[in-house]
Amino acid sequence: MDDPASDATVTLRGLPFHYREYPSTGREYEGQGRPVVLLHGVASNSRIWLMVAPLLARRLRVFALDQRGHGESATPDSGYDFATVVGDLAAFVDELGLERPLIVGHSWGGNVAIEYAATYPERPAGLVLVDGGFLELSARPGMTWERAEKELAPPDLTHLTPQKLIEMAKQWELGPIWNDAVEASLLANFEVTEEGTIRPHLSRANHMQVVRAIWDQRPSELCPAVRCPVLFTAAEREGEGRVREWMELKRVAIDRMQGLLSDSQVRWFADTIHDIPLHRPKELAQAIEEFALALET
Repeated sequence: MDDPASDATVTLRGLPFHYREYPSTGREYEGQGRPVVLLHGVASNSRIWLMVAPLLARRLRVFALDQRGHGESATPDSGYDFATVVGDLAAFVDELGLERPLIVGHSWGGNVAIEYAATYPERPAGLVLVDGGFLELSARPGMTWERAEKELAPPDLTHLTPQKLIEMAKQWELGPIWNDAVEASLLANFEVTEEGTIRPHLSRANHMQVVRAIWDQRPSELCPAVRCPVLFTAAEREGEGRVREWMELKRVAIDRMQGLLSDSQVRWFADTIHDIPLHRPKELAQAIEEFALALET
């Protein structure tokens, strides 16, 4: 697998943060394109953008950040509320001197992106919310925190070796789209212990702090403070039961937020799993690039 990114670490507010910067891969761009910051979801990492980022780098300056507790960044025992995580992002943008960046967030990264835009309305040129940043868990019928806490707790995989993890993951919805980038993205969520088993970079306790923050957040209430254009890119799947329920919640949430935002558009990705960056990288990159190039300076 060809991975053109360069890895770097920057100290933000006393903690080391790892990020990946992608070099220009096309003739159109000589280093002066709009900066794009890519944010992963909970229990993920910057390598989920392995197939998307190089495509964006043809005309944009691309940075993929490992957020606190994830990937190769610091793993403190606190600070997983949105105020702190957004503060990390603001410090990253400032430290690298990124003017009017486009913030792209997948899943929980979308929640971080919308909170950032509401907190610092003059800073981002635009947002791309990749199947995240719009659902309000507490709005789901019959949902309580106790139920959410149970349903959204991470599975215990610490008894697995990396190879056993890969074998198991190929039975999940990632199986039909498995490739080297999918595997690299998955494995980068873990370290290998001396016993040869895996341990997640994001501990269970820190994971649940993130889940609690998502539960408490109301993205629709942030919309009036957001001044930049927003692109929703959402995975669409047909099915019954829980799949149908989640799709209806998505549509309602996006419709509601579009009614509250001054400038927004939506792009649905048919027959696509939640991990759009892994399933539809070319289509997602094209949507992000078109949106980025249309933004005002």
